[in-house]
Amino acid sequence: MALILSIETSTSVCSVALHDSGNLVGVVELHQDNVHSQKLMLLIEDLMNRSGFKSENLKAVAVSSGPGSYTGLRIGVSVAKGFAFAHDIPLIAVDTLLALAKRVVPLVNSSGKIVPMLDARRMEVYTAVYDYQLNTIEKLSPRVIEEGNPFLDYLNQGQVYFLGDGVEKLRSLLEHPSSVLLKWGPSALTLGELAFDKYQREEFEDLAYFEPNYLKDFRVISSKKNLLLS
Repeated sequence: MALILSIETSTSVCSVALHDSGNLVGVVELHQDNVHSQKLMLLIEDLMNRSGFKSENLKAVAVSSGPGSYTGLRIGVSVAKGFAFAHDIPLIAVDTLLALAKRVVPLVNSSGKIVPMLDARRMEVYTAVYDYQLNTIEKLSPRVIEEGNPFLDYLNQGQVYFLGDGVEKLRSLLEHPSSVLLKWGPSALTLGELAFDKYQREEFEDLAYFEPNYLKDFRVISSKKNLLLS
């Protein structure tokens, strides 16, 4: 048995899950702003009680490593470190965008692409691009969404699945038959699935030095034309 507790707090979603050797035991989520500090421990307690397991049964704790909300990430990492330290178990960090992209994998064919997007501020998002097997095509980066944004090449190759709370910023700019916009948020469910892979490879974090990826810097892209509408 490899029981892993996963914690996802990078956005307004407060999500916790239990997986046993990669198989889902249970998941509890709240979709509500500014509740992480008050509700996270209560969700974990509720999940453990419902599952019949105790915290002493845990073999590892996984946490969303960002990017995302500074406050949300800080709370999630603090709680995860507390569990890891108290029970002498490893801490596993999982990239937030990768875990978000995994949610849509069952829908994507071999020519499709996945573009998870997390809202930052104004017209800015945190994003990356993956293929149907979650291989990285474009690494995590901050991006300004505006006319002429760079997804047209992917859309001309096949369907592109945009998901996350940042997709709303595309709706007024993106009109393409290959685009699929899904306002699905991050979840501890897929975070836990990826965490088990890292557990098997013993890819653990140093409790003393691990910090989430807050990713603050943005670059502005100038454009004259909406290439997605051409």
